[in-house]
This record gives sequence, C-alpha cells and structure tokens, in this order.
Amino acid sequence: MKLEQTSTGYILYKEKTIIGTCDVQPTARGAAITALSIVPEWRRKGYGSYLLKEVLRGFGGYDRETATVFTAPLPTDTGERAFWAKFGFAAEGEQLCRRRTPDLTAVKFVQDFLAARLVHPKLCIDATCGNGGDTAFLCHLVGEQGRVLGFDIQPEAIASTRRNLEQKGLAAELHCDSHANLLQYAAPGTADAVMFNFGWLPGADHGVFSHARSSIPALEAALEALRPGGVLSAILYSGKVIGSDEKTEILNWMRSQPLKKYTVLVCDFANWADTAPLPCFVLKK
Repeated sequence: MKLEQTSTGYILYKEKTIIGTCDVQPTARGAAITALSIVPEWRRKGYGSYLLKEVLRGFGGYDRETATVFTAPLPTDTGERAFWAKFGFAAEGEQLCRRRTPDLTAVKFVQDFLAARLVHPKLCIDATCGNGGDTAFLCHLVGEQGRVLGFDIQPEAIASTRRNLEQKGLAAELHCDSHANLLQYAAPGTADAVMFNFGWLPGADHGVFSHARSSIPALEAALEALRPGGVLSAILYSGKVIGSDEKTEILNWMRSQPLKKYTVLVCDFANWADTAPLPCFVLKK
C-alpha cells in the first residue's frame, strides 16, 4: 500500500492500482475535504479509515496543542455519516465539520498567562530550554526588537533548542550554563519574564532531572533579574522517578516570599492527579 500526495490531495495505491482518492484544500486552521472515495471492491476493509486518518494527520488534525477545523460534504447515506462520525465529524448546516479544541496543559496555561499579562516585553529568559518550546514562545512574544536568553546545562538541550528555533526562523541567545548564573548575562531589574519548566529533558534520560539545591538559587537569581511588574513562572513536577522533594522545597520557598515585594500564585488543576504538573507564578511588585 502506498499513499501519494498530489497538488489536489492524496491518492491511495494497492500495489500499482489506485484504490482511493481524497481531494483536500488547506485552510488557515485545518482543511476542507471536498471528496473522499474508495473504489467499491476495496470498501469495508479499513482503507477509507486509513486514508482519512492520514489526511487529518497531514493537516494537523491530531496536533495536541492547536485548535483545528476540518469540513467535508454532507453525505445522504446513513452508513457514510456513521463513517465520518467515527472521526469526530458532525453535521453543521449543509456540511460536515470536525472541530478540535486541545486540552489545556500546564505549559499552555503558563504561556497564555504571560502573553496576556506582558505588554511589549523587551527581555525574556527561558531558564530551562529543554527542546525549545518556551524559548520559541518567548521569541514570538518579544518580537524582532526584543531579546531572549535561553539556558540549559545539557548540550543536547541547547542543540535541540537551536534546531527548533532555526526551523521556525527564530533566534535567541543560548547558553550551555546553569540557570543559577543568569545574572552574568542579564542585568538586575531588566527582565520582563523568566520561565522555568523543571523536571527532565523530554525525550532524554529521565534519570537526569533538576534538584532544589540548584533550582532555588536559580529562582532567587531570576527574582533579582526581574523588573518591577515582571513575572517569574515555574512548572513543578513530582512522581515515582523524581520524587517530590524539589516540588515541596520550591513551594516552601515561594510561600516564604514577602508579600510587600511579591504576589505568589500556585495554580493547581483540581481534578488532576497529585503528580500532575503544577504551574506557579511570582509577580514582582
């Protein structure tokens, strides 16, 4: 079986025989499927499902962090409607529509909070680059006139972040150094935001993770780097591998900050597991 993409959509082959086609027009948030068909003798064998899954996948329909909308013609046949319904399509007026709103994650929650609170930020710091997701977010947030610093002690994280930024046409100042040293690169009272995402590098050895003995000095440096009105964000983790020591010690540190200088927010997801990522903010007055 072979799937070939064309200028108008997809062609599905069984050996050298065309057994299915799909015409697709890209849209800003997904795609409009104008026709999908499997030749009669190959129906009810899973080929239609395979073809539609690949179309959805190709246009971001299974992206966990992006809202998407797909449309298709409204079939008159009950069986065809049931087929489309298996993939989330429902009748809307004279067409089928599949709308997908991604679940809110701790990372997305933090990014949305910062984007809503910060107006024209000029200097932002990703203190835990990882694979560069937050670094890229900060680059978009500051725009071409802003400055983004990124830190990670793992060379593979810096390399992964650099690749991520290059693929998106973005740039940041990346440093393979401890985030506890961030004041060597940013003057006190100048940063609009400092982001921390503790735990381990996604896709790497989970036996290598952050610890409170280095994390808390980095948080203290971040508070000094922030300007009045700036925001420190931190996502805390716990679990079987990393335990809960770092999470507990950082929470104690946050709650000990003087109210005259800072407002501290701990934003737990009430119906998630106790080990779920925990978004926190420290707002500097």
